[in-house]
Amino acid sequence: MARKEPAAEAANAGRLKQIALTYKMTSKADPKIGPVLASVFIIIFGVLLGIGFLIGHPVYLGILGLLLGFLATAIVFGRRAERAAFGQMEGQPGAAAAVLDNISRGWTTTPAVAMNRSQDVVHRAVGKAGIVLVAEGNPNRVKSLLAAEKKKMNRIVADVPVHDVIVGNGEGQVPLKKLRTTLLKFPRVLTGPQVTATNDRLRALGDLMSNMPLPKGPMPKGMRMPRGGPKAR
Repeated sequence: MARKEPAAEAANAGRLKQIALTYKMTSKADPKIGPVLASVFIIIFGVLLGIGFLIGHPVYLGILGLLLGFLATAIVFGRRAERAAFGQMEGQPGAAAAVLDNISRGWTTTPAVAMNRSQDVVHRAVGKAGIVLVAEGNPNRVKSLLAAEKKKMNRIVADVPVHDVIVGNGEGQVPLKKLRTTLLKFPRVLTGPQVTATNDRLRALGDLMSNMPLPKGPMPKGMRMPRGGPKAR
């Protein structure tokens, strides 16, 4: 018991530190977060406490209001923190890959399976919905990247459905904040063993970062990617 108590205290301290850090980061993008959270808590607690006085049970309703107030505040905080995080990530290179990495269990993400000289990039996610190719960059340029990668997937794993998504806020694109829900809405057509087999076959292809003959250490100044980009072997 003596050993478990310090571990539990350390875990609680870590959670509080993480919450404080999240609040600090969120408040930079959402300055109204403090007043909003305070208003949510006070309104819920105040309403239930007032009802408690009216019906003659202020203690019971007060405790209930306290618990519901904390719960509602936590929910609102989580949603606004998520919105602020997506706002800061949007437009940044690799933002879609970060979202894919945290999508859920059952998905395997391989970032940067294709890229061009303009740094438009395609990431790959494999799950029970099949293969999902997620493109970031100029919508006109990434279409050719997606078409080439989709053709490769159909040649290697012809029996697995391949979906493609372009991240953005334009027509026919998927906003970054909706990327996770979009992938989860795809129908599940593969079993667990089929997903594993698909990953094994695709893993044999490698990815862009492992196939590129990049030198170790920092890239020399002025160095550019060769014309035509990396070629598939």
